Amino acid sequence: MQDGFSSYAHLVSQYSDENLIAKSTGLNTLLQNRRSIRNFSDKYIPAEVIDNLVRIAASAPSGAHKQPWHFCIISSEELKAKVRDAAETEEYTNYHGRMSKEWLEDLKKFGTDWHKAFLTTAPYLVVVFKKSYDLEKDGGKAKNYYVNESVGIACGFLLSAIHQLGLVSLTHTPSPMNFLSELLNRPNNEKAYLLIPIGYPSDEASVPDIVRKPLSEISTKY
Repeated sequence: MQDGFSSYAHLVSQYSDENLIAKSTGLNTLLQNRRSIRNFSDKYIPAEVIDNLVRIAASAPSGAHKQPWHFCIISSEELKAKVRDAAETEEYTNYHGRMSKEWLEDLKKFGTDWHKAFLTTAPYLVVVFKKSYDLEKDGGKAKNYYVNESVGIACGFLLSAIHQLGLVSLTHTPSPMNFLSELLNRPNNEKAYLLIPIGYPSDEASVPDIVRKPLSEISTKY
């Protein structure tokens, strides 16, 4: 074994073709039911669950293994209220001038507007920051690679894990998101990438009747 490397094959489960197809079918069914939710319950979730979700997200691959992300976990009611106030200020401007008519038309089926009650109702908000570079102890800068791709994959891991636990989430991007860096006092090398409320759905939660594109439209076999 090469120095600095460890064996991996024994960590991977080996299945028959039939079992592999069955497991992939089951996982597909599970994840096809994942939906973005805007009506959250304030039901309690143990903090350790959120810690484990962040660990799962941080297991994602990243360019040169630089792990160019930081996850801020917000449960403080006071801070959630500040986030909501700032987000709604930006969203009001978006819905009243920044967004194009086409964009607003595309959003109609979701019934959304600038009010974001889920930001104070959900028990947790996770703000994902991307790090364009790392800060050295001497104040220097260390380059990170494929930052957007790496952080995007980590968010995908996080959303999948949330759903597999029976919880719900929403990918919220109140653009611009500079207010999150200010509220959370994050360093200059970090920029807000995604704001994800996590919790259980409320009893009144509903989702629009939309369908995903079929495999024939999203893939090509060669």
